[in-house]
Amino acid sequence: MLKRPNTLKNSEQELRIFRVRALLAVLLVMTLASLLMGRLIYLQVVQHDLYSTRSENNRVRVEPLPPNRGLIYDRNGVLLAENRPTYNLTLVRERVDNLDETLALLVELLELPEEEIEAFNVRSRQRQRPFQPALLTSDLNEDQIARLAVNRHRLPGVEVEAQPLRFYPDAEVMAHALGYVGRINAEEMQTLDAGRYAGTHFIGKTGIERFYEEELHGQAGLRKVETNARGRVLRELGRTDPVPGKNVTLTLDRSLQMLAYELLDGRRGSIVAVVPDTGEILAMVSTPGFDSNQFVTGIDVASYRALQEDLDLPLFNRAIRGHYPPGSTIKPFLALAGLVEGVITPDSTINDPGFYQLPNDSRRYRNWLRWGHGRVDMERSIAVSNNTYYYTLAHDLGIDNLHEQMSNFGFGKRVAHDVQGESTALMPSRDWKRGRFNQPWYPGETLSVGIGQGYWQVTPLQLASATAALANRGHWVKPRLAHQIGDTPVPRDLPDTLDDIVLANEGWWDRVFSGMEKVMTGHEGTARRTGVGLEYRMGGKSGTAQVFSLGQDQRYNADELAERLRDHALFMAFAPLENPQIAVSVIVENAGGGSTHAAHLARAMTDAWLLKEEAPDVEDVRGVLEQDNANVEGN
Repeated sequence: MLKRPNTLKNSEQELRIFRVRALLAVLLVMTLASLLMGRLIYLQVVQHDLYSTRSENNRVRVEPLPPNRGLIYDRNGVLLAENRPTYNLTLVRERVDNLDETLALLVELLELPEEEIEAFNVRSRQRQRPFQPALLTSDLNEDQIARLAVNRHRLPGVEVEAQPLRFYPDAEVMAHALGYVGRINAEEMQTLDAGRYAGTHFIGKTGIERFYEEELHGQAGLRKVETNARGRVLRELGRTDPVPGKNVTLTLDRSLQMLAYELLDGRRGSIVAVVPDTGEILAMVSTPGFDSNQFVTGIDVASYRALQEDLDLPLFNRAIRGHYPPGSTIKPFLALAGLVEGVITPDSTINDPGFYQLPNDSRRYRNWLRWGHGRVDMERSIAVSNNTYYYTLAHDLGIDNLHEQMSNFGFGKRVAHDVQGESTALMPSRDWKRGRFNQPWYPGETLSVGIGQGYWQVTPLQLASATAALANRGHWVKPRLAHQIGDTPVPRDLPDTLDDIVLANEGWWDRVFSGMEKVMTGHEGTARRTGVGLEYRMGGKSGTAQVFSLGQDQRYNADELAERLRDHALFMAFAPLENPQIAVSVIVENAGGGSTHAAHLARAMTDAWLLKEEAPDVEDVRGVLEQDNANVEGN
């Protein structure tokens, strides 16, 4: 008979099991509660500052407020650089979930051409400070803004900002003098003050825009705003207004600048005009020019390549960086050097047979008039631009004295105050040649320097500055472009101004001026046709700078030369003679004789400034030039 199992409950055992399970459950619950409580304490107490800040940042955002850039005016209050309202597209990388997808969508919405897509992508990855917006593109049109607005929910971190954009009304005429602003690049970003340039996307790159960047830029502000989960601004919580940049009033006269540009008529060259007594630069033109507005928003690759490959070099500022042999324009300065060194007197004469020979040398250094000018004194040497007189003078002076005296007039030096990028050009010397070529200086090279050829090179600004110092009877005033910064005038007495040139006899100035006046009005003057009908006394000097050297028995024939091998035409002048109010230098590349091709342009500039209401008509000046082109005479 089988035994049946005992089915009676063991209450005691079950109670023990229950108690164990209950205890484990309580322990588990308490452990979990402790962990949860510990985590809460950690988050609420230990990490309180961190998470409260993150929470606040999700709701409150600090946005930079870029300042309005200062405006630029000419001396008469005419606006030369303004701020035009526009819309920019910016991106904050830290707020973007997928940068590649966002960029692809933006390219599609903006309908960017192929050549701009690469630059667009590069700008999006340009190094920025954390949470600082990167400028992707500027000057959005209405259609682009509308497409971006419709798709805003798909573009976190992307914003369309209303900001003023720099605009130059007379871009081509003023490009080299004013310069331009452009996008801040990665290298500049590392050196700029983060607070001052917060939210700013543009900086001065060249010219006045760069030299006075600190004054024009201003100080950035900020505003604190509350946003929703999508980043949309709900309300403004606080604001620190930006400080706008200071306006800059220049010494330039827009009408005179425009006249100079029109007179050059697209030819390669430069005109610079200065007020001798104050150093104010009235006009500083380099042609051909270029549209500086293209560089503000970022010039496209094809347009920039076209400017770079243009044989006329429109990007090159000839006024301050062009190096030209001064030719015979420097003869008045050399005459003064001879007087100072006691090599000549105002009445010293030579007999010119049409050439000069060094002692024990068979080579003939020819005068431009092959049969010579006969008996020549100092004043006549200037009026007829006699080379033989200055070969003799240069040889007697020697290169050391010649270098020292010409350096006193600013040749071989930077002469201006606020002209960014100005070149020193070259005033040669023994030491320079030894260092450059490891060769000694030869007497024949001194003769070349004596007529403004050889190694000697000047810029149009240097020539105008030296002419102003000559007009001032040796008193140096540093040329400058800025007349006033905000409400503060730029002082006339500027640091590093060259020392005044003091002559032992003040009457020497008058004798040199007399020779320069005869250039314009004397019966032998090289620019006497330009001086016809003058209503004031004017002193000038023409110059013709060789582009290449002629052989011993060769004669210059412009018709047989390629256009770019022809001589440069130069002219320097000041007026009125008794109380100079304007000094001018003119250089026209490959134009031929300075007495015909450059003198009329200088006369037109002095007429415009001194007569004002009777300013010359550009077409009339061109007509006179055409008449004189067939009668090239002298230097």
